[in-house]
Amino acid sequence: MTKPRVVFLGTPDFAVPSLVMLLDAGYDVLACVTQPDRKAGRGHKTVPPPVKKLAEERGVPVYQFEKVSAPEGCEVLEKLAPDVMVTAAFGHILSDRVLAIPKYGCINVHASLLPKLRGAAPIQWAVITGEKKTGVTTMYTVKALDAGDILEQDAIDIPDDMTAGELYDALAALGAQTLKRTLEKLAAGTLCRTPQNEDEATYFPMFKKGFGEIDFCADAKTVVDFVRGTNPMPGAYVTYGDEKIKIHKVSRAAAGEGPCGAALFADAKNGLVIACAGGAVHVDVMQRQGGRAMRSEECLRGKKMDAGYVFRKAGL
Repeated sequence: MTKPRVVFLGTPDFAVPSLVMLLDAGYDVLACVTQPDRKAGRGHKTVPPPVKKLAEERGVPVYQFEKVSAPEGCEVLEKLAPDVMVTAAFGHILSDRVLAIPKYGCINVHASLLPKLRGAAPIQWAVITGEKKTGVTTMYTVKALDAGDILEQDAIDIPDDMTAGELYDALAALGAQTLKRTLEKLAAGTLCRTPQNEDEATYFPMFKKGFGEIDFCADAKTVVDFVRGTNPMPGAYVTYGDEKIKIHKVSRAAAGEGPCGAALFADAKNGLVIACAGGAVHVDVMQRQGGRAMRSEECLRGKKMDAGYVFRKAGL
């Protein structure tokens, strides 16, 4: 087979390297399908998805649908008649009608080593749950969530200080290479498919509102991993009275004992140190309302907090 004719379905930055690879490698990208422009930022300006911006720069037709499986989306895809469809962080569930369109199926680029970490936020959850290794899987898309046959996989280590944002960038780049190898094997007729072992599958949900609030009833390592895994999105935070304080980075601290959530230190010399189950964490970088992100020592020089204050997660 010559290089397959591709329709690419993706939306955020994670999908961009895969699209760049397709274009640079000479694949005939018939069109890009992405979600509609959304309002973002403090000014609530309408912003196009990163995939749309790149596609327009490279002269690729763009289609945007609230639901690609609606009749109008299906009709567009059927007219394009691609050999293969590629999805990468697209954000839509594909119907049977859509999945039946490409001659050689729909291939998804998923940011985990399936069957582990199925779901919409595998990168963040890999860090939050303290995984030492993750990676990228290409798989055939089926109606069940992230359950299709595995095609190719590449692994990557997760250093102890890596944030979810840093892992996101690394996996986006890795995904492009995994996809490249997948399509090369498809064209050569050597692509193998391996059913997933359902007994090994793990699933984690998308984040709900308020998810980023830190629970200091957990041990120090769990708190550190939680802050890393929610940086930059959805972002970790604590509540001090009525003030919501963003927490960008924490590290384990050797400090005196206190009730979980108690501020053991809160001053310009020691910074903010908070007790956890069986230990404590030092708040390395924090951001108070109306301010900028800075080290807690610097932050507490300008705006004091009370030592002994107990940070409690809502509902606990």
